[in-house]
Amino acid sequence: MTPFVLPHSLFGDGPHPVIAVHGWLADRAAYAAVLPDLDPEAFQYAFVDLRGYGEAKDVPGDFSTTEGAADLLALADQHGWDRFSLIGHSMGGAVVQRVLAAAPHRVRRLVGVSPVPASGLQMPADAWELFAGAAEHPENRRVIIDNTTGGVRPAAWLDRMVRQSVERSDPKAMRTWLDSWAGEDFHTDVEGAGHPALAVVGALDPALGADVMRQTWMRWYPNAELAELPAAGHNAMDEVPLQLVRTVEDFLRADTA
Repeated sequence: MTPFVLPHSLFGDGPHPVIAVHGWLADRAAYAAVLPDLDPEAFQYAFVDLRGYGEAKDVPGDFSTTEGAADLLALADQHGWDRFSLIGHSMGGAVVQRVLAAAPHRVRRLVGVSPVPASGLQMPADAWELFAGAAEHPENRRVIIDNTTGGVRPAAWLDRMVRQSVERSDPKAMRTWLDSWAGEDFHTDVEGAGHPALAVVGALDPALGADVMRQTWMRWYPNAELAELPAAGHNAMDEVPLQLVRTVEDFLRADTA
């Protein structure tokens, strides 16, 4: 496995570097709604496209969380960031925890937005069939997005989310990523890590909500915090962008050294 500097966009020129990683159904454009209201003087954000997504849609790889972590470290090296914080949404939450496992001395603060636990995500057979078929069937993606945002979002928004997902992801890569983030258990590699670690979840998300975090994230990280956003589901960046920015940046701002 050869690390690869992922395509990314930078925002801000503050002294605190932050790498933000998207989830399974999106590329880095998933963070578009929060960009206007981030603090560019306190932080410098790097929003990445993982292999198989966005500008890295045609980049080959094994499409695993381990590979993704190595790629993130290569990006940090390119920018000369010895230490940095991490934000990971959903699948990206597993990827950033892999960075913590591989290079704990380089991680300042860890944020998971509806993060997949480091233990993976076991699913009943019908749910697995839905997810496994999502790479080739856009209608599966729509069901997943609708279910994980509480079934209350407008049809046009669901359609837009699916359209962007299809346009910005490679189906084969996406299907392989599923096996990694859902099937791999590496929680013993991060258990007990003393890094400040914030899990942000949406109250409308039945899959990766507060109860799952209490059984995983909050048990493994001694300095963990949990924030539940009452009006959000799984896609807080789109659903409640201002509340998410305030929650995450207040947490990151506690460490500006």
